[in-house]
Amino acid sequence: MSFWGIIWTIIIGLVLGVLGRLILPGKQNIPMWLTILAGVVAAVVGLFIAQALGVASTNGVDWIELIIKIVLAVAAVAGATALYNRRGVTR
Repeated sequence: MSFWGIIWTIIIGLVLGVLGRLILPGKQNIPMWLTILAGVVAAVVGLFIAQALGVASTNGVDWIELIIKIVLAVAAVAGATALYNRRGVTR
């Protein structure tokens, strides 16, 4: 992956993490870096799933890939919240 590919993955991960955090009901007591990490993981895993399903490269906007990534971001933020709060770390 190139330098710009890494930068774009982080930017997309930031957006997906924030979207996941907004869609998930309730308050998430996790730091922003963990939200970004959850979004980046969702972006990478979502890309692999979309490629496996054959929907990663379509004409126009890849809506199915985007929906997969958003669902994964919500799940990643929920999982990160559960794991982070289980450790007893509070702010």
